[in-house]
Parts: sequence; C-alpha cells; structure tokens
Amino acid sequence: MGLRITYCLFFLLFSSSITLATPLNTDKILALQNLAIEKSLWQHQEWLNLIHYYKKSAYSEEYYSHADDNVFFIAENGASNPKSELLSTIAALYRTDLTNDDHAQCRFIARFAWLTKHLSIDAGSLPSVSCQKFNTWYSMIQPQRVTMVFPTYHLNSPSSMFGHTLLRLDRSIEKEQSKLLSFAVNFGANTDSNDNSIFYAYKGLTGAYPGLFNVTPYYNKIREYNRIEKRDIWEYNLNLTPIEAERMTKHLWELQDINFNYYFFDENCSYRLLELLEVARPGLELTDDFGLTAIPVDTIKTIEQAGLIASHQYRPSQVTELNTLLKLMSESELDLMEEISKNPSRTNQADFLTKPEDKQRNIVDTAYRYLRYQEVGKVKNKETAKHSFQLLTALNKYPSNSFKPLITPPIRPEKGHHSRRITIGMKERNEKLYSTLSLRMAFHSLEDNLHGYLPGAQINITNIQMRVLNSTGDIQLDKLDVIDILSLNPRTRFFKSFSWQVLTGFERQTIDRKDKLVAHLSGGGGYTYSVFKKGFLYSLGTARLERAKETQSYIIEPALGISNGFLWHFNSSTAKIEIRAEKFLNGNYRSQINYTHNFALTRNQSLKVSGGGEKHSANSFINASINYQYYF
Repeated sequence: MGLRITYCLFFLLFSSSITLATPLNTDKILALQNLAIEKSLWQHQEWLNLIHYYKKSAYSEEYYSHADDNVFFIAENGASNPKSELLSTIAALYRTDLTNDDHAQCRFIARFAWLTKHLSIDAGSLPSVSCQKFNTWYSMIQPQRVTMVFPTYHLNSPSSMFGHTLLRLDRSIEKEQSKLLSFAVNFGANTDSNDNSIFYAYKGLTGAYPGLFNVTPYYNKIREYNRIEKRDIWEYNLNLTPIEAERMTKHLWELQDINFNYYFFDENCSYRLLELLEVARPGLELTDDFGLTAIPVDTIKTIEQAGLIASHQYRPSQVTELNTLLKLMSESELDLMEEISKNPSRTNQADFLTKPEDKQRNIVDTAYRYLRYQEVGKVKNKETAKHSFQLLTALNKYPSNSFKPLITPPIRPEKGHHSRRITIGMKERNEKLYSTLSLRMAFHSLEDNLHGYLPGAQINITNIQMRVLNSTGDIQLDKLDVIDILSLNPRTRFFKSFSWQVLTGFERQTIDRKDKLVAHLSGGGGYTYSVFKKGFLYSLGTARLERAKETQSYIIEPALGISNGFLWHFNSSTAKIEIRAEKFLNGNYRSQINYTHNFALTRNQSLKVSGGGEKHSANSFINASINYQYYF
C-alpha cells in the first residue's frame, strides 16, 4: 500500500509538471528527472543555495526557503520541498505555452545553467526562446570582478549605526577602469517613509519589513554614503573569477523584485550578500556562523577568514577630507577661509593675494568644501549656488596638481575586536560581594579597544548580567540593557555636532535602603569637546522614567539629571571618569562618581577595573569591580 501511495504521489507531481510540454518532449523530461533523482541533485548544496533553502533544525530533514515570494517557486510546495522544485524546474524548461522573457530559461537563468551542467541538457531539445531583457541588463553590467563595500558606522541613522555592506560589480579588471561606472548590489528593508525611528526599530526586529535586492549605479551609493551621510567607505576587492562573478550576477537576475523577510540583526544586508558569495563560489560556507546575529563588520571578518580578500582601499568621506584640511590651517587662515565661504570676492583683496599660491588654493578649496558641507540636506538657494560657482571659478585659476593633504587611513574595521562579548568578574556593592557573569550580543562599548571602531560611539544591544551573592549563593538578574547607545560627537568651530544617549532595560538600584530591580527608559543630549589628541570631555542633560515596585503596586517615577565625563583613549587601554546626578519628582535623588579603566590584553581579550561611590538620598556606599572580557 505504501509503495502504491508513493507511486501515485510521484505520478501526480510528474503529470502536473509536464502537462504543458509537447508530447515529443515528455520522454526527455522524464529521462532528465530520473537522472536528477539518481544523482540526488536536490540535495546538492549548490541547488539549496540557489533557492535559499535551510533546514528547519540541525536534526531535521525538512527545509524552508528564506525567499518569501511565491513567484520565486515553480512547484506549489517549492518553498519547502527542494526535490519538487528541482523536478518542476526541469519540466518548466520545456514548456511551450510561455515564450522569451517569461520562460523559465530566462526567468531562472542561473538554475538553468546549473541544471544544464549537471544533467548535460541538449540545448537543441529545448524550446527556442530569446532572453532580451536579461541580455540587455547583463550587457549593461558586464561583471568581471566583485568588491565588498563597507560604509562605516553612522550613529545618527538607526538603519546605519552598525555600518552597512554592499557588493560592487566591476566591468573590467583593469585598474584604470572607473569604479564609479560599476554597479552596486544592495539588500535592504523596503521601509515605509512614514515610520519613525521607533517603528523602524520594531519592524526591523520582528521581520515586518520585506527585504529586496537592488542593483544600481555605484556612484549613487557613493553620493548617499560618502557625501550625504558623511561616512568613510572601505572597499575590499574579492578574488572571485569572472566566471564566478557571472554566476552570481545571473542569480541576481532571478532575485529581482523577490521579497525576503528582513530582520535587523540576522537576516539583513550582510547575511544576504554572504548567500550571494556562496552561490558565486560553490563550497563556501559563509553563513554558518551567523545563527543569532549578522553584524556587517563581522561579515567582513568572515570573508577575510575565507581568503576572499585580494586587496582593500579606503575612501574618506567629504567630512573627513574637510576636517583634514581644517587641521592644517592656522587660526588666521581659518578666519580667512570662513570669510571667503561667505564672500568669495574676498579672494581679490590684497591680504589674500600676497599669500603663496599653494596657500591661496588650499584656502579657496577648503572654503568651497565647507560651503558644500553646510548645504547638505538643505534646500538649494540661489545665493549658495552663486558662491559655489564663484569659488569653483577661483579654483580653476590654480594648477590642478596643487597640494592635496595626505589622509592616513584608520585601522580597518575587520581588525577590531569581535562584536559579541562574555564577561566574568567580581564586584563589591554596598558592602556585599558578588560574582558576575554577563553576555553582550553586540557590539562596542566606549571603554572597549578602539582599534577599528568609531571614537566616541557606543552601541550595546542585549547585554545581560547575572550575579551570585557569594555569602548565600543566591542568583539574581543584575542588569539587562536592551538598547544602550551613546554618541559622543565632538563639537568644533566648524562642526556643530550634538551628542546624545538612549538607554533602556532593567538594573539594580537602592530604593529606601532596599536593593530593587527596576525597569527604566533613559535618554539625554548635550555636547562633547575634544581634549588633547584622543580625549573627549562631555556633558549631557538627561531624563529618566523608572518603574519600581512600592508595597503592592508599581510606581513610575520621572527624573531629570546630568551626566558629565571624560574619556581618554591610550594605545592599549581606555580610561573613563563619569559623574552623574538625577533628582526624581518624588524628591529622591541619586549621584555617583565612577572611574573605569579597560586594558586590552589581546585583540579579543581585556581586563576592566572600576570603582567609585554612590549616594541614594540618605544611603551612601562604594562599589568596585574587576572583570575579564572575552570577545567572540
């Protein structure tokens, strides 16, 4: 009976997949399907990669596809059945009711190429079709090599605070070929322009946004990241061959307008690009290590470990270039530059014309850059356009080979510590000794080793700390930071930056002399100033909502406060001293001073010590801790 049912099911599948083929091709389809079954082609990793199949669990033989779009599948159960999808694809190659660009040979051209290779399909036996749309699209791209592009961190944009990755398809392997004429491959959430940052975060975390692949001219991305968002860019040239670049590009054609679920932390831009590289070079296993999170910088580390990086290039943003030019000028030259940006005719006055020619050009060049920087994101006005034209006209009077400042590239992002962190330690608080264990999922604290990261930027997501009271062995939740973001952006004469902080989660506080776990939402804003070479002095006004249990009910208390601190990065360690104070509406207040010093032992190991004092209304005590931190 079981054999008869199996035969009937296969007959139904086979008959439904070939009803639209000509009788002459029915035998050919059946022969190819039998050969595919003999070879178990649906189990090949290359086929699984092409359809984006994953096992439901490590111990399951059931599959599901990350593609969340029915048009991506030919079989009715293709989203969960690799075998059914493969057999249906073979049959679809012989359909005669569809022609040209609508035919499976054109729509699924990467699958077609793979099946032709493994089944030795005779092209003469197939219906003749013309894939005009694909041919036009492919001839426009002409991929010969692939570059991974990493626009660095941008804390003032929720979608970019972890950085971003995209691929660039280069037309030529010749060095002189303009990269700006290449095409960029980007995967991103198809967001709603009406959503604010809170809705964006919620939908991005829950997969409510569809994700789409997009192929666009690279110069558009340079303008978006490098100029508008003021982000430095790292370009990693990959050692993929032209054949591998072609294979990946053909698969991209199949993915056009196909919806995928988009999740901010794992199934995101970086994860999807790794899937493309696995299609390009069969045998790569790049996505295996990203079951929980896929932080963009970690995917760069993955392709480095896989030996895919042939070379790299640093592309500084317009702000980085401008800042470099400003640092080379004296105070009097800065005054003159600012005047010229407001009044270009100032270049005709004697005090300017008596300066050396190279100084003149640098001042005019910087004035033009500064003027353009001020106008980013603003509506264009005639006065600014007029001044810009006058400054460009003045620049054309000088030799084009004039001095250009040398910008020293920072340490590459992939050379920094890993994003996840586990910490074990001891701490004393209010005369009680605790052992602590904590886990942070992502990805950098102010005191962490700065190499490869943005100075003054802190992003901690899902940092949980447990504690054990040594005297009794009681285990408690000590702290849970759901979101902890701090942006200390130095304010200067020419860059009017704003620093801000948002923090929410649970933490232990002393209330009425009792240790209580409270839920809180905190935020603040203020200013940061550079002190010495790698020092930051900051002051933030803060606000806090705290929910704690009082007798039999929960009370929400608001508070206002201030947070002042000094952060200093050394070569292999970081020190921070912070003074905080806040007063609640009910009259209670808290103040604390704390000193922290983190010593980098290796790239992914550190020892952090801290100590200080706290005063909670009528209760005062000291605290101290020592922690070993391992990044992975």
